[in-house]
Amino acid sequence: MVKNENFEAEEMTVDISLDDGTVINCAVIAIFSVENKDYIALLPLDEDGENQDGEVWIYGYSENPDDPNEEPELTYIEDDEEYERAADAFDEYLDQCEFDEIVGDDK
Repeated sequence: MVKNENFEAEEMTVDISLDDGTVINCAVIAIFSVENKDYIALLPLDEDGENQDGEVWIYGYSENPDDPNEEPELTYIEDDEEYERAADAFDEYLDQCEFDEIVGDDK
């Protein structure tokens, strides 16, 4: 099941450090759950705050329930099957957003 934390009021971003030391700023698209595990979908941004290719990165996501002020932890998804489940759930989220947009236009 996909849950969306609604970030429309303000765009949230996160910096991701790559293995080569490069830091990429990413817009948070959604935080969602699959089989009781949380994931985050990120849109990598260039130096102008734009995304040219539409590529989305998906990471595991966890928060410390004992300290809500602690930075959330993002983890690389190494298992191909787990990544496919998360990517499929994100695709369903996008389909639902598109459906909601279409239905909202008819009102």
